[in-house]
Amino acid sequence: MKDLFLGLFSGFVSIGWKEIVMYLIGLVLIYLAIKKEYEPMLLLPIGFGCILINLPFAVAWELEGDPGFLQVLYNSGIKNELFPILIFIGVGAMIDFTPLFKNPVMMFFGAAAQFGIFATMLAAIALKFDLPVAAAIGIIGAADGPTAIYVGNKFAQEHFAAISVAAYSYMSLVPIIQPPVIRLCTTRKERLIRMDYHEEPVPRITKIIFPIAITLIAGILVPNSVPLVGSLMFGNLIRECGVLERLSQAAQNELANLVTLVLGITIGATMKANQFLTIDTILILALGLVAFVFDTAGGVFFAKFVNLFLKKKINPMVGGAGISAFPMSARVIQKMAQKEDPTNFVLMQAVSANVSGQLGSIVAGGVILTLIPLLTGIGG
Repeated sequence: MKDLFLGLFSGFVSIGWKEIVMYLIGLVLIYLAIKKEYEPMLLLPIGFGCILINLPFAVAWELEGDPGFLQVLYNSGIKNELFPILIFIGVGAMIDFTPLFKNPVMMFFGAAAQFGIFATMLAAIALKFDLPVAAAIGIIGAADGPTAIYVGNKFAQEHFAAISVAAYSYMSLVPIIQPPVIRLCTTRKERLIRMDYHEEPVPRITKIIFPIAITLIAGILVPNSVPLVGSLMFGNLIRECGVLERLSQAAQNELANLVTLVLGITIGATMKANQFLTIDTILILALGLVAFVFDTAGGVFFAKFVNLFLKKKINPMVGGAGISAFPMSARVIQKMAQKEDPTNFVLMQAVSANVSGQLGSIVAGGVILTLIPLLTGIGG
């Protein structure tokens, strides 16, 4: 009778305080997705995956020695880096680089806004993280989930859950994180600066050559960035070539949505209580926030610096859009500009910086993937 009782209630007996905390974390993520509508396509599956993996005996991960469906998804999509690649094909098909062609100077903001990555690396090293782990933590600041997954899987598998959750959570919280940082770094006079935008057509051949040229340049200069840059540019070429409209729409919708869904629940499945509830996780979450703040501030201050030499000033808020959270960050900047002056439109310039940030984050990831093995001798 005792054995029968224990068998029936073994699930209750196996639940500890750590599992309860993880259930609460999962519920908070689901709440933010549904109630606040913060990136529901990501936060809802992450939150639900977090609950699934911490249920008694984790049968969704492994059952009687056989892999469960969550482990199958992890092994076939994250461990072999397939999901980030597929996500980038979808993202590339969504991106219109036309605003960047009209404002090529904005490409520099995509580079400047990566400052937080390397500043956070130094901070992580100061907190006694190894260099590869510090690099993976720093990439959180790119506001680029797939790149964070790709680098984290290479250099910090033991901290993968914290890094991936921080990357996607902070990316979804861009509308909350960026505005106070930008207001702190700018004056109202700077936020009122208007910028000219000319509606000039961009030749189709330019749009076709661009993804091919970027892939060649990145592949030669930063070879380790090729899987990420190549998939992004391949998606963009599908969009711009003009002969694959159905595939372009499929990449933007069905492919991106399906992969995002399974990616989210798989990330949640890495949030096992014993591995996630650690001091290191708290430090990684804090450093991830620091990285986001530094990236935003870096872009803003770079714009302020450039303005010292320009007659036609750049609205410094646009520099904050140089992070990779496309198109969320550009929308945040436009909303802030209109709050200061309802007739001020800087959306296209912000989009230019935003798509540059997408490229900048991938190149930064490629640089890290190249340098860390050289400095540490580990496999890249």
